Amino acid sequence: MAEHDVIDLLMAQHGQIRDLFDEVEKAPPDKVDGAFARLTRMLSVHETAEEEIVHPYARRKLDNGQGVVGDRLREENHAKRLLLDLDRNGVDHPRFWERLAELRTVVTMHARGEERYEFARLRACTSAAERRAMAAAVRAAETLAPVRPHPGTESAVKNVLLGTPMAVMDRAREVIRKALGKR
Repeated sequence: MAEHDVIDLLMAQHGQIRDLFDEVEKAPPDKVDGAFARLTRMLSVHETAEEEIVHPYARRKLDNGQGVVGDRLREENHAKRLLLDLDRNGVDHPRFWERLAELRTVVTMHARGEERYEFARLRACTSAAERRAMAAAVRAAETLAPVRPHPGTESAVKNVLLGTPMAVMDRAREVIRKALGKR
């Protein structure tokens, strides 16, 4: 059922993100890089889809939608900046674990804010058909989303204009890195 309702889909993804944080934290040293790459990809794709589909809809549909979404976008930008810093510096950086803990806190608070202030209110004011349509749109957006963080693209317009080219570059970068034996 989760795949048919956008709120259930996104909340299930929040659970997957928590699990990925656990995976990184519990990974043996030689597996941390791969686990962190999976976390980075999931966070990047998830946030892009929310920014393209869910937030614009919430902005229009909810009372004080501008304020609710504005708060979420500021949180997303902060999380993206932390994630980008971690990604650039790599898992061997002396502050990796400290910064990862900070990222986890920021992402957890952001997810709670979405669930409490955005998702609950969206569920209350949308039909099952609207939520199914948004779930399909989120899944489609995720297929074209960048797989690395790109702070500053927290709007639907910027994601649509810049997201696909960035996604192509990100995915090409992944292929090249794999061919070179890197993460």
